[in-house]
Amino acid sequence: MTNVTNQTTSKPQREPAADDTTPAKAGLIASALAGLAATAAAIGLAELFSALGSLLGLTSTSTSASPLNALGSTFIQFTPEWLKQLAIAQFGTNDKVALRVGMGITLAILALLLGVVARRKLLVAQIIFALLAVVTSVAVVTRAGASAVDILPTILGVAAGIYLLTRLFTPFSDRSAAPDAGPNRRRFVQLATAGAGLAVVGGGLSRIIPTSASAEASRVAAAAADTAATATIDKMKALPAGYQLDTPGIVSYVTPNADFYRIDTALTVPRLDATTWELRIHGMVEKEIVINYQDLLARPLVERMVTLTCVSNEIGGSLVGNATWQGALLADLLKEAVPSADADMVMSRSSDGMEIGSPLAVLMDGRDAMLAFKMNDEVLPFEHGFPVRMVVPGLYGYVSATKWVVELELTRFDQQNAYWTDRGWGEKGPIKTSNRIDTPKSFQQIPAGKFAIGGVAWHQHTGISKVEVQIDDGEWQEAKISTEVSIDTWRQWSFVWDATPGQHTIRSRATDANGEVQTDAVQGVLPDGATGYDSRVVTVN
Repeated sequence: MTNVTNQTTSKPQREPAADDTTPAKAGLIASALAGLAATAAAIGLAELFSALGSLLGLTSTSTSASPLNALGSTFIQFTPEWLKQLAIAQFGTNDKVALRVGMGITLAILALLLGVVARRKLLVAQIIFALLAVVTSVAVVTRAGASAVDILPTILGVAAGIYLLTRLFTPFSDRSAAPDAGPNRRRFVQLATAGAGLAVVGGGLSRIIPTSASAEASRVAAAAADTAATATIDKMKALPAGYQLDTPGIVSYVTPNADFYRIDTALTVPRLDATTWELRIHGMVEKEIVINYQDLLARPLVERMVTLTCVSNEIGGSLVGNATWQGALLADLLKEAVPSADADMVMSRSSDGMEIGSPLAVLMDGRDAMLAFKMNDEVLPFEHGFPVRMVVPGLYGYVSATKWVVELELTRFDQQNAYWTDRGWGEKGPIKTSNRIDTPKSFQQIPAGKFAIGGVAWHQHTGISKVEVQIDDGEWQEAKISTEVSIDTWRQWSFVWDATPGQHTIRSRATDANGEVQTDAVQGVLPDGATGYDSRVVTVN
């Protein structure tokens, strides 16, 4: 009786089903990491396909077909102006690095969330993945110089990502998975690891494949051609005695290429081939002109020293540099095209689609506005516009300093808006009188006694006549100023201060060649450049 009772009341223990160890029982962390692996694999493979396509000549360029570059460039294009200025203020010339880091973090978060969604609703995750592919493809195909074929790397990469995502999460919802597929947990780990491996290998290879080999070779060849062409160049005069002061802490009078500031919207630096580069001049002209690199070198050439300034340069900022440039005068080319009497703007366009509007009258008024191909006696670096860029003394870069320039259209300010003027910046962008204290640094502690305060001052194409220094609220005292090289370059200044113990505020102001004193009114960089005196607070021990 007892045995019967035991047999009818006791329940046999259930054998664990094979699916109890599947990823469906895994936590959210495993699912999120699976989404990250699938997304990373898609991006890595898309970047690899983009690089291979460029190498084989199947896609337009690596910068056009690259999904990451397209997304980043599109983000820059639609970023609110206040956010751009915040990035420049916080990161300066490292703003592109900050953007890449931000993109990486954002994509990682989206990928983790995608994995969480796929754990519950695989179809929904697949649809989201496909929508991301559509958005990225639109970003790719709308880039300057892109063609329809450039979306293939994105499509192939996303297809691989969706396939991997499906393979990873099918066991979650399909319990009819083949019994000989091995332990599901093991397969999950293997697939996720494979996805991560694809991301690393694909992304790594995409960065070392020589997609710009022709551009590199053309830059080497251009260096030799430039040397021959500039044998008869109109050289600038030798630098006069006293052009550079010996005050420690002041920046070098000539800014080395590697230290010259770079502010633009190109997430990936364009690498153009000088042998195929052309510049088209058209629009409101009687004669359309197209020239190539050799045509440019065959023209009368000049060498001039010009200081360039970014309109985003805050008071006391470092977005200003001085270099020697070699090139052909813009005015000569524009005269040959015979501008219409109604034209008042030159819309210059770069190879990556940037549009910059310059006042035609300024380009034609006799200043040394040029199409430059050399910088500090070296062929232009890719980062600074190789093979050809614009250099215009007296205008902020956002209305003049077009890099990788490929087109000049003569038009009118009331008919077209340039990239920056569409975002609230002024149309003409003339340089304002400004100066910077290089030494001492803010909150620096210095010893009592004689101390040389120093810096630089500029007002391109007008010139600087005087710099003054004020200690605390005392009288303005005139500083020593370096010999003027030209009205288009900055001047160094120095003032020997008999520093007394305590905390002090140092201010400086410049006066231009017309006798106009730099304004003390504080204004931010928008809409046409910052104003105000530079100052430093220091402690004298």
